[in-house]
Amino acid sequence: MDHFFRAIYLSGLFLSTANVIAAVPELPTDFSRAQPMEQFSGGASSSNNRGRNSFLHPATNLSFDNKLNFKIGESIFAKLWVFSPSSTQASDGLGPLHNARSCMGCHIRGGRGHVPEGNWPIDNAISMLMRLSIEPQNDLQRALLASGRLAFITEPTYGAQIQDFALQGMPAEGRINISYTEQTLALSDGTLVSMRQPTYSLSDLSYGPLHPDSKFSVRIANPMLGLGLLEAITEQDVLSLAEAQERSGQGISGRPNRVWEHSSQSIVLGRFGWKAGSPSLNQQNSAAFATDMGLSTPLFKDAYQGDCTAAQQQCLQAVDGRSAHLADLEVAPQMSQMLNLFVRNIAVPKRRNVENLQVLAGKKIFYDSGCASCHQPSFITGKDTAAEQAQQLIWPYTDLLLHDMGEALADHRPEFQASGSEWRTAPLWGIGATAAVSGKTEFLHDGRARSLLEAILWHGGEAASSRDKVINMQRSQRTALMAFLESL
Repeated sequence: MDHFFRAIYLSGLFLSTANVIAAVPELPTDFSRAQPMEQFSGGASSSNNRGRNSFLHPATNLSFDNKLNFKIGESIFAKLWVFSPSSTQASDGLGPLHNARSCMGCHIRGGRGHVPEGNWPIDNAISMLMRLSIEPQNDLQRALLASGRLAFITEPTYGAQIQDFALQGMPAEGRINISYTEQTLALSDGTLVSMRQPTYSLSDLSYGPLHPDSKFSVRIANPMLGLGLLEAITEQDVLSLAEAQERSGQGISGRPNRVWEHSSQSIVLGRFGWKAGSPSLNQQNSAAFATDMGLSTPLFKDAYQGDCTAAQQQCLQAVDGRSAHLADLEVAPQMSQMLNLFVRNIAVPKRRNVENLQVLAGKKIFYDSGCASCHQPSFITGKDTAAEQAQQLIWPYTDLLLHDMGEALADHRPEFQASGSEWRTAPLWGIGATAAVSGKTEFLHDGRARSLLEAILWHGGEAASSRDKVINMQRSQRTALMAFLESL
């Protein structure tokens, strides 16, 4: 048994971690059988549930009272917000310009978003966003970026992202159009893989032209499982991985993103979002309320934070939904707390087939190909966090670091310290349930990859060597690798 399990002992179905010190477990060397507790991807919180709603179940180690609060939070996650004024004073305040009416509208059944199946009005861009920014235009903006207080400079007319829905009688900001060019890649054994290259454009811009220096990045919504466990990984452990990668000299050199945390008014480690641009679940959730739905929260109190700009006076003058009994907010403090509890405690499904011989063979290929260099398999979470997340052996397959993924995936749009070609390593836990939850498989930040193999083949930059090993594999090896990934 690996040395990091010496402080852990088996008890019934799970482990006692009373004396566990937060650590990054070493990578295995024996692939003849599964590692101890490997099937429990989310530690003691792991769920047995499968199927369409497998990303909406509570952590199994939640107390009875918190399971009730979890259901309250889930109702807020699914709540459909409406415009003001309204007969309800608990669900009104939807931004005059917005992207969705609910959290569930983007994170479908707690899973990842999807790419529109056709241009508007055939299918809108719900669950896919187009982020906007511009180069700094003056010394003040350059100083704010250099200080780390701003992630980017927002586009002056349309703000941080294109909102393609609006209050009746008010024009939406614009429409996102997507076209694809199919490219065929021949693998070494003669297998042909079709890969789609997206091209984006905007039409029906209602408030004038974009700034000539505009940069944009298309993002689909991330899946919601296990986020509280990712928040519980200690900063020291994340930074230790960056240091180890730098020392290895193998061309893998992940970097932490340093971002502005509004609650502490300080620069801290970024963890969430495609470029690790958010430091905490509270800030991530609050920013989604503000920017995606135009709702004020305890953290972002302006009703139109990140939504209306000075060029959109009709939006600024619209009635908001702030109420005295909701602390002069639209998302009351109690709502924010329950939503945060829900998001923090969505269970990760237990892994399947961990002892299957093909899965074990695929696991060895995953490690031998260097994939685990970025997709760090496991952590032991810290002790200074909520009891449900504290000192759990988890298997998220991410290092939470930024890696250069090459020109093919670059959006050329920096975010805090992340460059235009850097992306946070995406967690892989639960990825095998994607089809069941989402009804389709669309991977990477913009959903271009229709299969896990296609996603791997888009990897470049630091991951080019691992990608090339996959290209040169025998078909049976790739099949085993896919079986391993599907087991996660």
